[in-house]
Amino acid sequence: MLRLSPSQPGETLRHTHQLKMEFAGAESNVATGLSALGNSVRFLSKFPNNTIGDAAIASLQGYGIDCSHIIRGGDRLGTYFIELGHSLRPSKVVYDRAHSAISESSCNDFDWPYLLQGCRYLHLSGITPALSDTCVDVTLDAAKSAQRLGLTVSFDMNFRRSLWQDSTRAGEIFTQLLKTADIAFGNAGVMADVFNQTYDNLAPEAAAAQAARDLSDTYGLIAATTCRQSHSASQNTLSGFIANRNETFRSQTIRVDILDRLGTGDAFASACLDGIIKNKPLKDTVNFANAAFALAHAVYGDPHLSSREDIQAIADGQTGGYILR
Repeated sequence: MLRLSPSQPGETLRHTHQLKMEFAGAESNVATGLSALGNSVRFLSKFPNNTIGDAAIASLQGYGIDCSHIIRGGDRLGTYFIELGHSLRPSKVVYDRAHSAISESSCNDFDWPYLLQGCRYLHLSGITPALSDTCVDVTLDAAKSAQRLGLTVSFDMNFRRSLWQDSTRAGEIFTQLLKTADIAFGNAGVMADVFNQTYDNLAPEAAAAQAARDLSDTYGLIAATTCRQSHSASQNTLSGFIANRNETFRSQTIRVDILDRLGTGDAFASACLDGIIKNKPLKDTVNFANAAFALAHAVYGDPHLSSREDIQAIADGQTGGYILR
């Protein structure tokens, strides 16, 4: 998507006179994070055959992502506007995604056996099926095709209230996608919003751990969840959990001051996937992923480009922010 935000941090959309133009989105953020960690990544979508579509592809290619299989067509790229919060003023997101190329795509646009040739993993998010009924069909077709082809499927539930008219509908679709998935990402909030599964009697971290446990037990997959304890729009405490059929692992807890929190969950997902791809122990994977999650709050923009060494330093407890000389 096209991301537009006030050019100066702290400005509001209502009062700014200049917008900064970038490209981002849940799936592309994960792709960028994986590429930054040295993985070979292919991006699959439908972009308009115009200058904005060209710029979006150039942006992805700049991160080392294979864009050779992106479908071209349609009239526009989906857009979102971001106003970064501070202190007691929350961040705000305004979506402008109607009639985008991907929202008007169909299953006929995507030859999944060809597009997924040579791939081992397919990552999907719950945002795409929120865009249109045809996007529901495309996302389910992608997941089922990948499953038939023997790929490992990961699914980030990424529930966005403003994009869904009915959370019950989201629950029905998410359930189908979770049944095809081998790896799932979420949090206690999405379990409440989509599946009416509440953890009101549990502390925040216990709720996140139980959400991971419930996802893993229900769908027989690896489930990773985040816990965000918000003290203000500028300061959060973060932790992560990952569960398989036998155990649940908890990361360290990290308190962060926030520059930009958009895309931080995608940083967690990409770092988790990196650990799973490399067959690292799940305890190490969730610690590394939570460090990436935390570090992503300290840079502007959705994509997370921190090096493996920088993330590992945070995972190892180097959170003092000392100057490196």
